[in-house]
This record gives sequence, structure tokens and C-alpha cells, in this order.
Amino acid sequence: MRKFLLAAAVLLIAFPSFAVEPSEVLDDPVLETRARKISQGLRCLVCQNQSIDGSAAVLARDLRVLVRERLVAGDGDQEVIDYVVSRYGDFVLLKPPFKAATFVLWAGPAVLILLGLIATLIFFRRNRAYAAEEAVVTSLTEDEKRRLAALLEDET
Repeated sequence: MRKFLLAAAVLLIAFPSFAVEPSEVLDDPVLETRARKISQGLRCLVCQNQSIDGSAAVLARDLRVLVRERLVAGDGDQEVIDYVVSRYGDFVLLKPPFKAATFVLWAGPAVLILLGLIATLIFFRRNRAYAAEEAVVTSLTEDEKRRLAALLEDET
């Protein structure tokens, strides 16, 4: 059982490396290391929550090949990233930059949490006010309840 757990742990840790096919690996280890680092920061547009380095999707493979081609052509790391972003937009980055176009990505969760807290506060305040009114009405004697009902009927 222990060997099985160890093998499973090794597979889970090494799983992302299975996505890069041997035909994609560059001969130059320095370029390959740069390509892997860049690929780990780019989002698979099919999987959407996984890097292209760890995705087995066809589009992720195409992007990995594109990154390697650009590196072999002599582009720097940032030039490769800029090229991919120019084709696919900031969404392709696993960590998009903070700017006007991505403001909703960054501020959206905080705004939703704030709106949820405000809605919860309003709900409990209204509920407390309603409970207080009910407490006043239920604490009245039968004679006071009849007089209150008569007053309310006179107003309408």
C-alpha cells in the first residue's frame, strides 16, 4: 500500500511534465528552461485554469510550440509573452496586469463580497425591526389590541 501511495504522489507531482511532448523539447537546455518558465505563466485557453505547460489540450500544445519557436528565433522572455498577449489578450496570462481593462478582474471579487455584506446587514436590520414590532404587538393586552385595531381602522 505504501508503494502505491508513493507512486501516486510521484505521478501527481510530475503530472504537468507529461503534457510537454518529447517532440516539443528543445535541444538547448537553457532555452528549454526559459520556455518552461514562460509556459507556466500562460493560461491554457481551453482548460482556463491551468498553464499551457501542464495542459494536454491541442491549443496548449500549439502555444508551447509557438513559445519555443519565438525563443529559437532569438526573442527575449518578455518579447515572447508580449507576442502571445498581442494575439490572445491579457486573459492568456495566469496573472493579468492591473490596468483599466482588467480592473473588473481584480476588483470584482471584492465588490461582490462588499455587496453581499451590505445585503446581509440590511436583511438583519429589517428582520430586527420587524421582530421589535411583533414584540410590541404581542405584549399588548387584549383591550389594547382592540383599541389599536380600532385606531388603525379609523385611519383608513
